[in-house]
Amino acid sequence: MTGATDPFSASIIPFEVPEQMRAFAEKGVSQARESYAKFKDAAETHNGTVEAVFTSASKGASEYTAKLVEFMKANSNAQLDFAQQLFGLKSPAEAMELWTGHTRTQLETFQSQAKELVELTQRVAAETAEPIKASASKFYKPAA
Repeated sequence: MTGATDPFSASIIPFEVPEQMRAFAEKGVSQARESYAKFKDAAETHNGTVEAVFTSASKGASEYTAKLVEFMKANSNAQLDFAQQLFGLKSPAEAMELWTGHTRTQLETFQSQAKELVELTQRVAAETAEPIKASASKFYKPAA
């Protein structure tokens, strides 16, 4: 009486899972595992990339701020020196000469400082984008 009353015996269940269906199911599980592993790797890489971008951007912002403070200090000192020199002049002609010389020097200084800030900004932007480029190149390789 064991075979006829057992609901799980082969004689009660009228079919077996075909080999093709079993292989298909195993392949699906295998593909799901591979997809999960790729997704996990991508997520970990993405987290590393985001961290690298923020680190680089923060470092660049600090450099930029330090450079601005340096320029402000130099420009303030130049203005104070100019004012001190103005007080020691004796004629309007000397004042005009000092004024034009100072203006020319300050214009050249501002141009130089602006150029330096542009170069710093470009370098920081390139350094900040580098982790993104490196990460993208891992996942998006051009088709041959």
